[in-house]
Amino acid sequence: MRILLDECLPKDFGREFFGHTVTTVPQAGWSGIGNGKLLAKIAESNQFDLFVTVDRRLPDQNKTSNLPFSIMVLRSKSNRMAHLVPFVRQITLRINELRPGSVYVIDQSA
Repeated sequence: MRILLDECLPKDFGREFFGHTVTTVPQAGWSGIGNGKLLAKIAESNQFDLFVTVDRRLPDQNKTSNLPFSIMVLRSKSNRMAHLVPFVRQITLRINELRPGSVYVIDQSA
C-alpha cells in the first residue's frame, strides 16, 4: 500500500506502517497547498492508494467520490504520536477493504 500522510501528521507516524510505502505531504513537495488542490495533485500523481489525515472537515469540503485513492480521517484527540499510534491497528485492518474515492473515518475509541 502506498500511503500519503497529511502535513498535519508527524513524519514519524509513517514508521508505524510496516510493509507499506509511506510518504508525507512535505516529502512529496506539496506543503502549504489547500485541500482541494492537494487532492487534485495526489490524484494526478497516481502515486498513492491512501491519504491519511486528521482534518475532519476535508470530506465535507471536497468532492472525493471520483478520486483514484482512498481517504482515511482519524478522529484523534491531537496529532501527537501518543494519540495517533492507537489508530495504526485499525488502519492496517481496513487496508484490504479500501476503495478509491471512499472516505473512512476512524474514531479514537475504535
